[in-house]
Amino acid sequence: MKVFAVSDLHLSGLKEKPMNVFGEGWEGHFEKIKADWQAKVAEEDIVLIGGDTSWGMKLEEGMYDVRTLAPLKGKKVFVRGNHDYWWSGITRVRSAAPEGFYFLQNDCVRLGNVVIAGSRGWACPGSADYTEHDRALYLREAERFRLAFHEVSKVRREGDLLIALIHYPPFNVKKEDTLFTELFEKNGVNKAVFGHLHGSGYFPLRSEKAGIEYFLTSCDKVNFTLTQIC
Repeated sequence: MKVFAVSDLHLSGLKEKPMNVFGEGWEGHFEKIKADWQAKVAEEDIVLIGGDTSWGMKLEEGMYDVRTLAPLKGKKVFVRGNHDYWWSGITRVRSAAPEGFYFLQNDCVRLGNVVIAGSRGWACPGSADYTEHDRALYLREAERFRLAFHEVSKVRREGDLLIALIHYPPFNVKKEDTLFTELFEKNGVNKAVFGHLHGSGYFPLRSEKAGIEYFLTSCDKVNFTLTQIC
């Protein structure tokens, strides 16, 4: 079983919002992602989707885009991004989801010997988009990861791989300590996956901090391909 990841699909099946306005590379971006997905992923594999899946505003609009992933192979695990306005109540989202789709919110899922803990996260101190107005949300999102790791403690077995799935980068470009990285280290995370970042600004696609591997998987940053995590 392999684990792959991709983030920030920004699909708009029912919400007219073409992504090529953000650059020529976005032209037909979902077709590029699907072609790479089909070439790499087997039915028993896991694909982590790190937020900003759909531009939809309502649940039915978001689920329309989510269901376009149903024909693609693998088990799909999602967290919410800052643009996933359609994600309104985890119970409603899970009830509407196709089989083999897992939506995380302050909790985790165990698939084989892989445990994925997830939540949205928020801008961290020292990040370009962080201000003091973000502090309350930053603290709240850290608390949500505490809840997620509490759930991990109930299901994780010896030898399991623990992956943290978060939409926002869990640290700034200097990799300074944050509440998120402290929680990841304290709870024995092996790998962490995030997205949110776009454009030409520098941020490492892969890095390591305190023995944890970190992967930036925003689809435009990785040329609209899936990143193999393990």
